[in-house]
Amino acid sequence: MAPSAAQRVVIENCAVATVDADDTEYACGHLVLAGNRIESVGAGRAPEGLENVVRRIDASGHLATPGLVNTHHHCYQWITRGLATDHNLFDWLVALYPVWARIDERMTYAAARGSLAMMARGGVTTAMDHHYVYPRGAGDLSGAVIRAAAETGVRFTLARGSMDRGEKDGGLPPDFAVETLEDALAATEQTVREHHDASFDAMTQVAVAPCSPFSVSTELMRQGAELARRLGVRLHTHGSETAEEEKFCHELFGMGPTDYFESTGWLGEDVWMAHCVHMTDADIAAFARTGTGVAHCPSSNARLAAGIARVPDLLRAGVPVGLGVDGTASNESGELHTELRNALLINRLGPHREAALTARQALRLGTYGGAQVLGRAGQIGSLEPGKLADVVLWRMDTLAHASIADPVTALVLGAAAPVTASFVNGRQIVDHGRLVAVDEDAVARSTREEAQRLARIAARG
Repeated sequence: MAPSAAQRVVIENCAVATVDADDTEYACGHLVLAGNRIESVGAGRAPEGLENVVRRIDASGHLATPGLVNTHHHCYQWITRGLATDHNLFDWLVALYPVWARIDERMTYAAARGSLAMMARGGVTTAMDHHYVYPRGAGDLSGAVIRAAAETGVRFTLARGSMDRGEKDGGLPPDFAVETLEDALAATEQTVREHHDASFDAMTQVAVAPCSPFSVSTELMRQGAELARRLGVRLHTHGSETAEEEKFCHELFGMGPTDYFESTGWLGEDVWMAHCVHMTDADIAAFARTGTGVAHCPSSNARLAAGIARVPDLLRAGVPVGLGVDGTASNESGELHTELRNALLINRLGPHREAALTARQALRLGTYGGAQVLGRAGQIGSLEPGKLADVVLWRMDTLAHASIADPVTALVLGAAAPVTASFVNGRQIVDHGRLVAVDEDAVARSTREEAQRLARIAARG
């Protein structure tokens, strides 16, 4: 708990959705933030006699929720949005890998600033980036992304990705954009040792994240899992995203993706996978048995025609599920709060599925579910005393939402709600829809410049 001498921020007169184990909600409640922790949350006004109150916020007309948690992303794709817009996954990758293979440190930094800024101003307080493209001589790409996250003010997990299966080995990426097995493992270990913080209030963590079965050797998968467990960090990869991947795994490994993952040590409570669209009952049972998590990316799956993940079935089985924006070359909006709505709507498609997901389940996916998937459910993802002060105030009294009585329904099913304030670790990073520490106009200019520079280089390539 925060010390009694901590500076306090008092938030009052708002609806509160705690997303705790009981889904406790208050029609009119309060929060007290003390330092970087939540000190109290409850109905009515804050307790009297609080010391060291440095700010009081009258949040009338607002809904307070935990900050949104993004569980899958590729920040570098911010500068390749709007390309290959009518392609399936494999054709999309074939079209874009030659472009991505030309990224450098300056481009990666600009793209990460743009992508993280867009998420943060839309209520994301914990972001992650699965960065797996490391062209030779491109500079410190991991450091560039981590620096951008620190400047934006979000809590952050870098999933240090890797690929060692280039074109000459039957993979999709150009050979100069992949690493050797030894280099990938060494660079990943160095990134963990330099940047991973295991403390309760860590702002930066690192996961081990070979890209996918069709761009990574079996040995990199196996040794990557061993490395992660030796270092005590989590594991992340893409899994079961398309029907073509299922066919690929059967042809190359003689088994489906889930069985392949299990054979390489890639199922467990320390693992989460992106997409998991094409899952059998047996696959879901394996994830549930092992505690393996899922990052559900509904907009990207629709954009690439990958299919509809069986999220209601995953939840019923007890699989941890969070939400992901995915890379913005397959979800150009780059905003996680729109995924609350899209997750609910897409999972209701089909006959007799009108209650497949509820508004409150969607909010849980985007908050507590994401915290579970990132291994941080004890620290973030719900508004409870003792947890970290990652809080968002959504304005619900404007034209877009004022006539919807239930604020959670308004947030999930209504238009994107304005963010009046977003706090990370007790520090405000968004004020009335604008980032506090980042010049959004300057970020926009730099992303446009770097997108144009990358396009010129790729055209010559």
